[in-house]
Amino acid sequence: MRKALAVGRKELHQIIRDRRTLSILLLAPVLFLLLYGYALNFDIKHVTLAVEDRDATPESRALIAAFVNSGYFDLVASVNDDRAIDHLMDRNQIRAALVIPERTGRAIANGRAASVQVLVNGDNANTASAVMGYALTIVQSASASLLVEQRGLRIAPPVSAEPRIWYNPQLESTLFLVPGLIAFIGMITGAVSTALSIVREKERGTWEQVRMAPISTPAYVVGKTIPYLAISIASAMAIMVAAMALFGLPMRGSWLDLLLAVSLFLVGAVGTGMLISTLSDSQLVAFQVVLIVAFLPTFILSGFIFPIASMPVPIQMVTLIVPARYFLVALRGIVLKGISVVMVWQELLALVVYAVAMLGLASMRLARERG
Repeated sequence: MRKALAVGRKELHQIIRDRRTLSILLLAPVLFLLLYGYALNFDIKHVTLAVEDRDATPESRALIAAFVNSGYFDLVASVNDDRAIDHLMDRNQIRAALVIPERTGRAIANGRAASVQVLVNGDNANTASAVMGYALTIVQSASASLLVEQRGLRIAPPVSAEPRIWYNPQLESTLFLVPGLIAFIGMITGAVSTALSIVREKERGTWEQVRMAPISTPAYVVGKTIPYLAISIASAMAIMVAAMALFGLPMRGSWLDLLLAVSLFLVGAVGTGMLISTLSDSQLVAFQVVLIVAFLPTFILSGFIFPIASMPVPIQMVTLIVPARYFLVALRGIVLKGISVVMVWQELLALVVYAVAMLGLASMRLARERG
């Protein structure tokens, strides 16, 4: 028993001296509870909505108010033609659109049935299914409030909805999950492979030779990055081709645009791994940090599984530094919608900023260690 206690005291002293491991053991569970406890939310709220009201009657305004007051939809645009809806949907600025035809109010007043159209962005199948259900329920509820008396008889609800799902009419979950998996696998592959590279030099005892080598730090970072970047790009494109062959993933955009988006994302992933490698002393620690910094945020905070709009505002602010958030918007836009990189330039710019930041911080850390 005494020997066991002695071993226990020795191990406790080692853990206390290893502040990085101790911080992971104590702070990571609390961080996960606070961060992901609020982020993991299957409720779909704050669905961005555009309205095309061709009728402009009290009945059409009552229907619009029913959508806005439901708590599920946020009215962000009122448009006058279908092209504006196309533009907003392609840029991912709206998730749904309500189109109210002319003479809807007159038809209701005369006791005739009328129909409105609900357009839903289907690039996220789970969200699209929920949004479509919300829309149908709201139209039915609003229609019930518009029941009129005609010749002493109550007629059937006068308004019905005709839902249309864009980009993924069958709401196939594969078309929603595969782009997310590509981002997930790409981030893990790029970050893990690079994170272990410099740490491997430290464990093998060759890091001192690197420190004394007549090569600048930026050149060393570039030399370390290029091989892993090339392998990660080849892996990501192979996954894309396999997804098209095995799961029927469409390719409606340009392959060059796709290659550009994938490359920018993976440069940031490789830069993340490079930065982690400068902060770690062993491959085990590096791998653990990658799981915390890259694995979980990409899976949970990128919009891959849980809609960002449904998260609390503080968590939404955290997602701004998750590169997969921007990559998924660009990837789904190019693959599913067929848009060009010009329409997702903001997302690509965010990926450039993230990649430059990661590589810059990694270079600074390496320069300090080599100095």
